[in-house]
Amino acid sequence: MSKVNLGRNVSIYPMPVTLVGAMVDGKPNFMAVAWICRANAAPPMLVVSLNKPRHTAKGIRENGTFSVNFPGANMAEQADYCGLVSGKETDKSGLFDVFFGTLKTAPMIKSCPLCIECTLKEIHELPTNDLYIGEIVSSYAEESCFSEGKLDIRKMNPLLLSMPDNRYWKVGDYVGIAWSMGRSLKEVK
Repeated sequence: MSKVNLGRNVSIYPMPVTLVGAMVDGKPNFMAVAWICRANAAPPMLVVSLNKPRHTAKGIRENGTFSVNFPGANMAEQADYCGLVSGKETDKSGLFDVFFGTLKTAPMIKSCPLCIECTLKEIHELPTNDLYIGEIVSSYAEESCFSEGKLDIRKMNPLLLSMPDNRYWKVGDYVGIAWSMGRSLKEVK
């Protein structure tokens, strides 16, 4: 098989769409973010990459807290809207039914299957984006999204993004159990 050189500007496939929340000027604000990942095991931390001039970043810096909300695929229109308009010009505080957890300053979205609240630990400044590293303080999941006592990705039905085609996707078929499927190959070597 031949490979095609895509150059340097390639994205990770797929990316979870999230709605990062922060209190900005006394109002809940949410922005669509797909550049996010778990960054540390203990203590549990996330890293969120935001373009420098984002309005939500102002609230994260002011309060030292933020939330990461994972919308279901049924929320694609609202999530996309949060990526199209800035909180500087548009008040998005009434778009969702908001709740607060332990921190009281990290707005979360009730209709999202999974919500995580974080305290800001570090900011790493890069040329175009800043990396916001947050320690997970608490997380909240919809009861209907569990199977056998664990979150079920099929029931969560998270919204996914691919770039550079800028398309939204849903989770596909189950393949197998992680840290188990490859054991047969380990035994051969």
